[in-house]
Amino acid sequence: MLAWPPPCPAAEHLRAVSRVTEGPQKGPGGDGSIMAHPVSAFQAAYISIEVLIALVSVPGNILVIWAVKMNQALRDATFCFIVSLAVADVAVGALVIPLAIIINIGPQTEFYSCLMVACPVLILTESSILALLAIAVDRYLRVKIPVRYKSVVTPRRAAVAIACCWIVSFLVGLTPMFGWNNLNKMRRTHELNGSHAEFVIKCQFETVISMEYMVYFNFFVWVLPPLLLMLLIYLEVFNLIRKQLNKKVSSSSNDPQKYYGKELKIAKSLALVLFLFALSWLPLHVLNCITLFCPSCETPHILTYIAIFLTHGNSAMNPIVYAFRIKKFRTAFLQIWNQYFCCKTTKTDSNTIAETVN
Repeated sequence: MLAWPPPCPAAEHLRAVSRVTEGPQKGPGGDGSIMAHPVSAFQAAYISIEVLIALVSVPGNILVIWAVKMNQALRDATFCFIVSLAVADVAVGALVIPLAIIINIGPQTEFYSCLMVACPVLILTESSILALLAIAVDRYLRVKIPVRYKSVVTPRRAAVAIACCWIVSFLVGLTPMFGWNNLNKMRRTHELNGSHAEFVIKCQFETVISMEYMVYFNFFVWVLPPLLLMLLIYLEVFNLIRKQLNKKVSSSSNDPQKYYGKELKIAKSLALVLFLFALSWLPLHVLNCITLFCPSCETPHILTYIAIFLTHGNSAMNPIVYAFRIKKFRTAFLQIWNQYFCCKTTKTDSNTIAETVN
């Protein structure tokens, strides 16, 4: 993993919050033209790693969406929420990472143009968190009320929940566009410098996004509490499943041991997805807190780059977890591979799909 600072003086002025989206900034000097200087070896390495992450993330998550679409065994509410999560991860690879690469090259732009570049990752991060929360609640309901589950969690209600998650995500992620940003601070600086030129800035995340917004609102309200709530939910899910396995309480399944055994396996896999998400994003938010509460503290650049690639790389992790941990996905992935890439459909594949549905 790439983890050394750009060999230029501008890199010394990086602040931790810029690591949230756009990666280390190494912009050109002079006229601010994007191609004012050739791409350095460091930038080439940085861009290569980002492109590699995108090339894994986008096809992998498209495969997840494809698997749910074509396999009836993956049509319940949980997998609909997983599709919502996969859509956000596709957008990270197809939108956020290219924007991060452009920013790394160092364009000069207007304030709100830069703000529009910075906001997508905030939207997609919140969407992922809310999708994970919806998945956790869904798994809890499956083990808490197994008999009534299908009447409570209907496809319509699941669709409404997904729509609400995305609406909230847009509201949270676009809050800086509504005024909670650094525009006034930038204008004051511009005026103090006595500049009468057109108000343009070197587009960096920390230049336009308020640190108070990132820590007090984004992290303390919309990231940390949902993660803690999901932790409690999964602990309760595992507790309920173990109790039911011991008691052999009747459920909608003819074989309670089999039913709750499957629930335990799926819950472990989805808890792993949650753990990887927290592992990928918490270091970055901790760095933001350090920047806000200890402005004089210097963060080692190696931590900066590790945090950058963890956040972007998280979008590529989930399809790998599904393939290795969830049999329904593994079966669907193999069917897609055999049918569309190897151009063969065997009776065995069909039988396996049927068995998985049952």
